[in-house]
Amino acid sequence: MSEIKVVADMSHDQSLLVHEEASSTQNLTGKTRLASLDIFRGLTVALMILVDDAGGDWPVIAHAPWEGCNLADFVMPFFLFIVGVSIALSFKRVSNKFDACKKVGFRTCKLLFWGLLLQGGFSHAPDELAYGVDVTRMRFCGILQRIALSYLVVALVEIFTKDSHEETLTTGRFSIFKSYYWHWIVGGSVLVIYLATLYGTYVPDWEFVVYDKDSILYGKVQTVSCGVRGKLNPPCNAVGYVDRQVLGINHMYHHPAWRRSKACTEYSSYERPLRQDAPSWCHAPFEPEGILSSISAILSTIIGVHFGHIILHFKEHATRLKHWISTGLALLSLGLTLHFTHLMPLNKQLYTFSYTCVTSGAAALVFSSLYSLVDVLEWKHMFLPLKWIGMNAMLVYVLGAEGILAGFFNGWYYRHPSNTLVWGSNLRLRSFYTRRVSIPGEGEWRIMQDWRTLTGDLQHGARRTVRNGFHRAAQDDAARRESA
Repeated sequence: MSEIKVVADMSHDQSLLVHEEASSTQNLTGKTRLASLDIFRGLTVALMILVDDAGGDWPVIAHAPWEGCNLADFVMPFFLFIVGVSIALSFKRVSNKFDACKKVGFRTCKLLFWGLLLQGGFSHAPDELAYGVDVTRMRFCGILQRIALSYLVVALVEIFTKDSHEETLTTGRFSIFKSYYWHWIVGGSVLVIYLATLYGTYVPDWEFVVYDKDSILYGKVQTVSCGVRGKLNPPCNAVGYVDRQVLGINHMYHHPAWRRSKACTEYSSYERPLRQDAPSWCHAPFEPEGILSSISAILSTIIGVHFGHIILHFKEHATRLKHWISTGLALLSLGLTLHFTHLMPLNKQLYTFSYTCVTSGAAALVFSSLYSLVDVLEWKHMFLPLKWIGMNAMLVYVLGAEGILAGFFNGWYYRHPSNTLVWGSNLRLRSFYTRRVSIPGEGEWRIMQDWRTLTGDLQHGARRTVRNGFHRAAQDDAARRESA
């Protein structure tokens, strides 16, 4: 799911979403590198790979079909949060605003380029040994494009408001907020634009052509009836309407998470064929990283910048943690209150304000925990794998999360493209787990409640699966020789 290299320190030409340069991960004394930044980034990348690879079989960790917040729904906000922290540290000193803007613009363009290349549909790895995309149906938005927008806006605010910041904060509980008031003005403006558009836009009826070849409606025109304003349901929300009008429906994501909702599938939360009586919108595209939702996502980066400012202005561990934890708890409380009072539901697809608060609050608490363990208690060795991932996040993202490495190995096959190391291992593991935990809604509970049974049968089950697999392969080989 994301790019992980975003911006560079003014004195070093390295990208910081992937790996913070030394000067931007130091505190004000310049002596101690904040290892928790790299580890938080590495944890987010590892989490992204986990939910991407296992989310189809374990829907409890995949994206929520619509309302709600599962494990996968924390990945994008965590990236935006750490980008914000990095921006504050990278631009703590700006000697030349023009040069700083050039670097921001260049890195934004790089993010957009890699986003279109990796998520626009050009690479079909690892599912197919092919590349290329029909430009009439190329996906314009994506994770990297969202990061690019958030980075561009927040970095420019940081650069052009640098002169208004005081090196030493005035006394008072909210002095840190007063010193960076322009950031909160921008954040408030973003929120007003988002809410006004979300609730004030009239959504008319709309049509689309089904391009899913596995659908019984392939090639047919479907009509979705709306004619409403202020709705947050899948077919008639303003987020989708703006994307259809600006991007064009053919340039949106064609496999939205809502297909796993109860209205669309027989087995809710699992990636199964759509119901025959599913409403027409279940077959429609939807862009989870669209224009309006990406505008709302800027708030996640602004909150991250605030945490970076605390690092710059407060040197004591206890003071930093007090600010971070109190802010995180306040955000969590606000977001959960909005959700459970039904004022605004948690919704990653729409990137609602309640979702922004909950995920940013969670990011704040996770970051505070890592900071306490790594930079305060100095328990760094136990997190070395995550630190390495965080410092090489772009490489891990491209090779792992985008399937490039798996696609490379799939390119070397024995007689048939499906007979590869990757697919063979995957099928055997799926075969084993299908026999054990694939009953909808019960798999997760079985594993948690019956570890002894699962692990006790693991060796025997795996051996039987491998033996059967080789037996079937031998039969297929013999049949091909006879036919030849």
